[in-house]
Amino acid sequence: MFTHVMVGTNDLAKAKQFYDATFQALGAGPGGEFNGRAFYQHNGGNFGVGVPADGQPASFANGGTIGFAAANKEQVDAWHAAALANGGSCEGEPGPRPGAPGNAYGAYARDPDGNKLCSFCQLG
Repeated sequence: MFTHVMVGTNDLAKAKQFYDATFQALGAGPGGEFNGRAFYQHNGGNFGVGVPADGQPASFANGGTIGFAAANKEQVDAWHAAALANGGSCEGEPGPRPGAPGNAYGAYARDPDGNKLCSFCQLG
């Protein structure tokens, strides 16, 4: 288990705009800012984005993906649309994911700093 997920950013205002919009699409509120970081809590999960503490530029992980749970197909679609409308880029259009367990429906995007993200739900 984990206590939280944290990604780096080189522009907190731009990152906060992106994550406020994408988390709103999943039913969460805007992030609270503290000490150069923004933190989000929703459905028992904790996520943060901030300027790296070591003062070095933020970079994204190669091969890393962070997945966010959606309640339904409509939330996945809204999450992906919010990502693209707020500085993100498409890494996979919303749709069925036959390579994933169950009857998965998901979408992929990169945030403005290049972190790879996805949102998934299980279809009935």
